[in-house]
Amino acid sequence: MADGAGRGVFVGRDLFLLLTYTGIRQLLLEAIPYQLHAAVSGGIGLFIAFIGLRNAGLIVPSAATTVTLGNLHAPTPLLALFGILLISVLQAYRVKAAMLIGVLGTMVAGAALGQVHWKSEAFSLHSLAGTAMHLNVRGALHLKVLEIIFVFLFVDLFDNIGTLVAVTDRAGLIAEDHSIPRLSRIFFADAGSTVVGALMGTSTVTSYIEFGAGVAAGGRTGVTAIATGTLFVLALFVAPLVGPIPDFSTSPALILVGVLMLGGVAKIEWGDPAIAVPAFLTLVAIPLTYSIATGLSLGLISFATLEIFTGKAQRKHWMLYVLAILFVLRFVYLSQG
Repeated sequence: MADGAGRGVFVGRDLFLLLTYTGIRQLLLEAIPYQLHAAVSGGIGLFIAFIGLRNAGLIVPSAATTVTLGNLHAPTPLLALFGILLISVLQAYRVKAAMLIGVLGTMVAGAALGQVHWKSEAFSLHSLAGTAMHLNVRGALHLKVLEIIFVFLFVDLFDNIGTLVAVTDRAGLIAEDHSIPRLSRIFFADAGSTVVGALMGTSTVTSYIEFGAGVAAGGRTGVTAIATGTLFVLALFVAPLVGPIPDFSTSPALILVGVLMLGGVAKIEWGDPAIAVPAFLTLVAIPLTYSIATGLSLGLISFATLEIFTGKAQRKHWMLYVLAILFVLRFVYLSQG
């Protein structure tokens, strides 16, 4: 990692932890209208599916139409389609390990067709010492790095909030009053991991949208997270063996997780424009801008604007309006950059 980025990540993570300790992150999450929860979840589902389709080669860039259908005569897209069919059939039969079986089955099929290539790579745990604890915090305190810090903080903050809303909504963990139980514990675990990750010299440690795959497979408890974390530690010793797992074998799982996460959009009140318009903007902007934060920003701005102009603005929603103003200023700043 570049020195400036490394310093920016660490200072940004400290601010992240401070926002959690002071309760500001909790206020920001509570400012998101519950009417947009399903839209955020669905938008992230489309985002995950888009990534899967792109990695599988089922859609490719196009100068004329931005994206277009990939080459279905090539083995990679065909193997991905095989994986989608395999996982879908297993899910129809309620097989709990459908995702894992589908990924492994597709990889085996790809290996039989000569599409899985493995090459030996040297790996040593001592290589971690090249970045771990090598920070120059004082060097981060100047104007050029402050911009890096702000970008890391803003994007991670709202990507994280959007991911949290989507995953808890998909897992059915949101309470009847639209709150998320044990929210402070979730935030402190997340903030603490970002600081430790920065000290180790890694890129930003955060809650990733791919976690939806684990939820779709049935993971809803802390035991699941502990088991996954333990396996990641063990994976350090077999890292070179993970390389052969190609994108076409994992892409079907991402695509079908997107299908599952879209189910919640049925709860959106599409007959009410004050809800439907912000929900739609959130839903489509997340995958089309490749940013959870941007999609959430557009949804909140439009929701707050419609509340004000329809006379539904409430004093208790003050944080929503503050966020909307900050998001507008962010877009103004980006347009000048």
